[in-house]
Amino acid sequence: MTRDILSLPPQPADLRIRYGNDPSHFFDVWANSAPRAVAMVIHGGFWRAKYDLLHTSHICATLARSGIAVANLEFRRVGNGGGWPETYEDVRAGFAAIQRHFAGAKKFIVLGHSAGGHLALRLAVDTPELDGVVALAPVAVLRTAYDLNLSNGAVAEFLGGTPVTIPQIYEDACPSRHSSTVQRILLHGTSDEIVPLSISKEFEDARQHDPGTVWFMKLDEADHFDLIDPESRAWPIIHMDVESLIED
Repeated sequence: MTRDILSLPPQPADLRIRYGNDPSHFFDVWANSAPRAVAMVIHGGFWRAKYDLLHTSHICATLARSGIAVANLEFRRVGNGGGWPETYEDVRAGFAAIQRHFAGAKKFIVLGHSAGGHLALRLAVDTPELDGVVALAPVAVLRTAYDLNLSNGAVAEFLGGTPVTIPQIYEDACPSRHSSTVQRILLHGTSDEIVPLSISKEFEDARQHDPGTVWFMKLDEADHFDLIDPESRAWPIIHMDVESLIED
């Protein structure tokens, strides 16, 4: 039986660093004296304030034990000053602060889960220096997520309206509408009942001709939260894809 990763006590980080003035402007660090690479992790929760970064601490600790320095990013969300573009501005500012903190690191990658996968894919549009993105069950196509009414209107809450009332914002915010030079790997469980697997496939179809490659893989029998559980059957595949982005 799949365990409930959301109910587990979080893994303690080594350090918490602030990158701005808001209470949500911080990232937790799992440090390594000689990291092979740096990974920024962006948690999910449909961009809402009631979900925070603690549930991704388990994959952060696991990645750190493999020799990767990890920064688990917190940011403003809908309900505590976030939304578009504020949430995305925080992600960009947080990544810049992580780059400064780990100045001299050879490689930087980003992992994002669910709505965090959307933010990771969108960051790849504006951050060509990224060495890769791993998007785990991402909300990768905003118009489709709106049409499917994922999480009871989460997309409209995040963007501040509907595709009819604010079409340009949907265009600007959606990573499937923009080219990127960054390599992106999308991993999605076939048993995901929260974000349909078809959304990742739609992203792959939309961006398959980008300069940066897009690769999509189905994870058999994995559900939405298996992808952030380092004890799940899906995790070795995810970890292997992370390694593929940082290998020399």
